[in-house]
Amino acid sequence: MTDTSDTRPVAYLTGDYPKVSHTFILREVQAVRAAGMPVVTCSIRRPPAAEFKGREEQEARAETFYVIAAAKNPLRLLRAHAAAFFRSPGTWVSTLALAIRMRAPGLKAFLWQIFYFLEAGVLAEHLRAQNARHLHNHFGNSSCSVAVLAAKLAGIPFSFTEHGPAIFFEVDRWALPEKIARAEFVVAITHFCRSQLMLFSDPSHWGKIAIVHCGVDPAMYRRAVPGFGKRVAFVGRLDPVKGALLLIEAMARVLKAHPDATLTLAGDGPARAPAEARAAELGITGSVRFAGFMTQPQVAELLSTSDMLVLPSFAEGLPVVYMEALASRIPVVASRVAGVPELVQDGVTGFTVPPGDVDTLAERMMQLMADPELAARMGQAGRQAVEREHDIAREGAWLADLFRNGGPGGRLRP
Repeated sequence: MTDTSDTRPVAYLTGDYPKVSHTFILREVQAVRAAGMPVVTCSIRRPPAAEFKGREEQEARAETFYVIAAAKNPLRLLRAHAAAFFRSPGTWVSTLALAIRMRAPGLKAFLWQIFYFLEAGVLAEHLRAQNARHLHNHFGNSSCSVAVLAAKLAGIPFSFTEHGPAIFFEVDRWALPEKIARAEFVVAITHFCRSQLMLFSDPSHWGKIAIVHCGVDPAMYRRAVPGFGKRVAFVGRLDPVKGALLLIEAMARVLKAHPDATLTLAGDGPARAPAEARAAELGITGSVRFAGFMTQPQVAELLSTSDMLVLPSFAEGLPVVYMEALASRIPVVASRVAGVPELVQDGVTGFTVPPGDVDTLAERMMQLMADPELAARMGQAGRQAVEREHDIAREGAWLADLFRNGGPGGRLRP
């Protein structure tokens, strides 16, 4: 039974909020609020104001409590910890002991845990001032370490959402089993992510691991151009893990059979210069455009005028841009890693290819270019999959129920 009598807010925490590459968290906060759950937002770091051009991001930045900025005030830091100590000396000492116990090996890791403990005291004071009922954190790394400690000092439960895959390579560093054990509930974004959380936790905690998908508002995405123009889009940070170099290699092969094809890469990062250099070496710069960073409306516009999204990543959780592309009724070609096949169903909503396999990547792109009707069918199936499984309003309502009920009660999905 859902309890709607408690009107206290839930506090959201993450390392950087709002963040241009994490707009899905902003959408989730808005959806949880729309479901009737008050939310106060907190962030460890304050992002530069110049990063944000949109009204929603600017408003989110203005309303968010920034932990490090507050902790830099010595008087506020001392007052927060003094209040926590005199309120419950045993809790303060046991929280400090927990911070030390959760450390990774080495002096540097020990010092970081002390910093997390100091930040947690400042955050706990803010949570108590806001009369928060629950603390929810995105990502299981450093901000989650602060969340564990702050919730203990504030005397409220906490939960966290895990995306993966990076943390599953650093389970001991981030004390993931301890965090799962202490959380009131844990959110996974895919079945694959949930399976990894199960792998690194005691079976007694498996029932509190729920699946809440990242989501989009399908109404924001459309198909803006008729016909099929062999326009390929890549959207993501240009980091080596995203496989932009693989896509350049594949595009060179595609252009031999389809010289009128084009590729637009939206995003920036350390892999941009190598990818530009490789495109020049292969003589395909006339067909490849590096568009740089794009705002969310610009990404939506790019997808609405593209014919496929291709993202040959080496590792992924489940990128939101897949949902945006499918909502725009274009197929996705993606690496067959982690939870990707749960949305990009091979032959149905797009193609999944073996990671690192340039031959298959190029073949699948050419298959879509040679069969516009297949691409259209996949795009329509993708739109239906997003409406069914990744509508942010539905996912936000499910998450609000988890907050009200203190967990999933054994359910994986609503």
